[in-house]
Amino acid sequence: MKNKLLQQITEYVENVEKTLEELSLKTQFIKDFLTDCTDTGGVSGKEVTALTFTNKELKAMPKTFKNEFRADGCTAHITKRKSGKNNYCYEIRYRRNGYNISASSTNLTTAKERFIQSLNCAQPHQLNAVPDTFNAFAEYYFTNFYTEKVKANTYANVKRVYNLHIKPHFGEIKIKKIMPALCKVLVDKFRADGRGRTAQEVYSIMSIIFRSAVAHGLIDRSPLAIVSAPKHQRVNGTVLTADEERLLLSADRADKRQSFAILLYTGLRPNELATAKLDGKFIIALNSKQKNGVVAYKKIPITPMLAPYITGDKLLPCSYKILYPHIKRLLPNHTLKDTRTTFATRCQQCGIPADVVRVYMGHSLGGVLGKSYTKFTDSYLYEQGQKLLYT
Repeated sequence: MKNKLLQQITEYVENVEKTLEELSLKTQFIKDFLTDCTDTGGVSGKEVTALTFTNKELKAMPKTFKNEFRADGCTAHITKRKSGKNNYCYEIRYRRNGYNISASSTNLTTAKERFIQSLNCAQPHQLNAVPDTFNAFAEYYFTNFYTEKVKANTYANVKRVYNLHIKPHFGEIKIKKIMPALCKVLVDKFRADGRGRTAQEVYSIMSIIFRSAVAHGLIDRSPLAIVSAPKHQRVNGTVLTADEERLLLSADRADKRQSFAILLYTGLRPNELATAKLDGKFIIALNSKQKNGVVAYKKIPITPMLAPYITGDKLLPCSYKILYPHIKRLLPNHTLKDTRTTFATRCQQCGIPADVVRVYMGHSLGGVLGKSYTKFTDSYLYEQGQKLLYT
């Protein structure tokens, strides 16, 4: 009986000592944390990753998180931010496995209590609402978000590059397991092959996917953050000579001749050709470079150079896809985009003001004065367009 009582007392003392030791460690951690933040002057964004929870706090957590916090010990981040003259705000945030949970307070203990309450309110379906593998998430992002931000042709081009180069590289790897080195391998592959533009496109697409993954709480930061962005110097278009212009305008079909004339003497982008229509003394076409769903039209006067090719009250439709092989066959060193460069150059050579040329080509005039206050009348745009006459 006496031995049993002694054993119980011994166990009790050991438990008390263990508890006191744990409390001492917790107290020291908090002291270190407060000292660290004070030393930095309360700089906003100061992050401490080694946030731990007591056994009592762990017991208050739902089972889904209890095991993870007990095993990892530092899966939540705590940030101290200046709040008022003499106060600070503590924010605890957990972003893993599809969850994005946060709680804050001017008191650290209260912040932890609120954080645990938020854990208990988190619903299991949040884990499965957003795919956590690379390709599945990319498709989810493209379908639900990206398609609303860009034009249809831009979306198609991005998906083409993604399916051809990015999807095969990552497949269905868990996004949180993708390291910077894996991203760098793909970018460096195109750099080594001298395909700088492709490297730039691939980097850009990966960047928007990883930024979206961060926004969805799948990862804390993009693995591209330490991968150098490839720099590619785009080659500007070259101006066609007068003889080369005449060669294009001698195409074997009337619709081709008219389409080449419209490109040469209006500065339309090739993909805008399908939207071109006659409107009195002008040709109007959809500006394909507008973002965020904005619909805008360009209005270009029928110039003396274009007038001979416009007959009747309707334009002759011809797809730019038909014109591409034609120009490559006749002028192998040129592309359709060179017709746009030619138009801008000829306009200025003929004395048309640069701001008017920008309006013709669908560019912003730039600056507050240009964007808000400069509005050219149709009569002025037409008058200036009549200057485009050369041999």
